[in-house]
Amino acid sequence: MRCAIHMHTTYSDGTATVAELLEVARENGIEAILITDHDTVAARRDGWEGWHDGVLCVVGLEVSPRDGHLLAFGVTDAIPHRGLTESEICAAVQAAGGISFAAHPFSEGSRISRRIGRPHPWRALDECGAMGVELWSLLTDEAERWRTPAQAVRFLRDPKPLLIGPPAEHLALWDELGSRRRVPAIGGLDAHQPGLRVRGRILTPMRHERFLGLLSTHVPDVPRDSEAPRRVLAALAAGRSYLALDWVAPAAGFELWAESDGARLEMGEEGPVGEWTINARSPEEASIRLLRDGRQVARCQGTRLSQPVDGAGVWRVEVWLERGGAPRRWIVSNPIYLRDQRPSDQ
Repeated sequence: MRCAIHMHTTYSDGTATVAELLEVARENGIEAILITDHDTVAARRDGWEGWHDGVLCVVGLEVSPRDGHLLAFGVTDAIPHRGLTESEICAAVQAAGGISFAAHPFSEGSRISRRIGRPHPWRALDECGAMGVELWSLLTDEAERWRTPAQAVRFLRDPKPLLIGPPAEHLALWDELGSRRRVPAIGGLDAHQPGLRVRGRILTPMRHERFLGLLSTHVPDVPRDSEAPRRVLAALAAGRSYLALDWVAPAAGFELWAESDGARLEMGEEGPVGEWTINARSPEEASIRLLRDGRQVARCQGTRLSQPVDGAGVWRVEVWLERGGAPRRWIVSNPIYLRDQRPSDQ
């Protein structure tokens, strides 16, 4: 199930209505949108959560103190944050029965000018033990990389040539954090479609039609019933998902699992060190790369990788495919964690 995550609507500072977002998602082959308006779940109270002509809408929110922000899902009310530390905000989401992902957690601010965009990372990555991360906040992270106005113009005209995949420095920080605890990752857009609505038409250089289909987070398909939002969120919280640049090639059907003497681990799961075989299946022939703690340990060209492993580590897969004259991180999986001793046993 192909999901577009971290979307803003007219319920906060986006220019598109929920209905308009759903229509653009439908046109781009997106099967679920996860909207995260700032400090409000009004869209849920107004009945938008659920299925709409084949597209699922899940309503979360972006908890938005002055510095770092947090994406929260599965809560029925806004999360008060005034005067709270980041750790306390995470705890408040958990106490409300929700799950959370640090929004643009590695933000460094605009390279053009801090007046354009100040840094707003999430600093309590270790302290918030139940929290995942938005590994790639596409529009925020890419905008922070612009060094000149000309680079901004090139991106706005056609972003695809500039998108190689999640930033390498983000992947390194995620791998390092994963050595200490499970860290489910999602890919988000942070899409606001900034502009003006004039006579029902939105004037903007960042139309959702151009950006919505660039980065997706894939989860297992779910039945089209009232439990679908809960099932999608459970998959994200468990790390049973992967990031994909679906414009490079359709990414549905990727798989990653580990087997050992009848036991099986899926993406996001932990197991003890032993004689495991890690398997990956790509939707089409590509360069499949197995990484341990961020370092490549095996690689094959094809649609299937099968690699025996026998050590502790954060084991994940990247699938690279050349498009537009450049190799691209087409798919990035969540890891399988093999530990010398499971955290629950310590």
